[in-house]
Amino acid sequence: MNLTVLAALLGLLVAGLGGLLVPALIASVPEPAPKTTHEPDEPDEAAGPTEDEKKPEPPKELYVDIAARPGLRWRSALVSAVGGGLIGAATGLDWPLLWLLPLTPVAVALSVIDWHTQLLPRRIVVPATLAAILLVVVVGLAADEREALVRALVAMLVARSFFWVLWFVRSAGMGFGDVRLAALVGLVLGWLGWGAVAIGLWFSFLSFAVPAVVVVLARRDRTLLKRSFPFGPFMVFGTLVGLVWGTPLAERMWG
Repeated sequence: MNLTVLAALLGLLVAGLGGLLVPALIASVPEPAPKTTHEPDEPDEAAGPTEDEKKPEPPKELYVDIAARPGLRWRSALVSAVGGGLIGAATGLDWPLLWLLPLTPVAVALSVIDWHTQLLPRRIVVPATLAAILLVVVVGLAADEREALVRALVAMLVARSFFWVLWFVRSAGMGFGDVRLAALVGLVLGWLGWGAVAIGLWFSFLSFAVPAVVVVLARRDRTLLKRSFPFGPFMVFGTLVGLVWGTPLAERMWG
């Protein structure tokens, strides 16, 4: 059997089976403490909100209710399987599958959560990032892939810093969960190359901006541009594009 086909089948099977666990992963996340509309994502603000500003946000959908949505298990398994198959076919039987396939259903879970709550729980993002860093470092040293290892770690810092600046400039439009997720995105794309990083981040913003502009034009309501929308699912999509097509696209675009 062709090794590329074998890697695709392996990715489809492993990621698809992991997708069956997405509802359980979502249900395991503890509910966040209630916060006011003017409370920042990170507790760094010196001055707190005034009494007039302390207005409660609308209630967030509970994680257990999201996890119990009909059909979520098989839809998550299907999306994870497709993503895993594409990644396997693009990567082949290579070291990155060690972290990319387990991360695929995790990315699906984060996308589902962010879509319904506009939150990317630290409880999932941070352990996933630390586990990926550990695997990348071990593989990079054991397989003598020092260049890929250094590039992945540098890309992780660059992506996180870039999103941190965006969050700092306009925290109303971007949550700090996106900043945390950017570190993981930079890490996995950086292993493949800077072309994958550039394409992955570019498609993240492109896939987010185009539908937003279409909706604004269709509804003729510019106030929609001031609303906050979940960016996590688009980051995940952009990362998939970067992983699968990033390097060849970058070579065609920039030579």
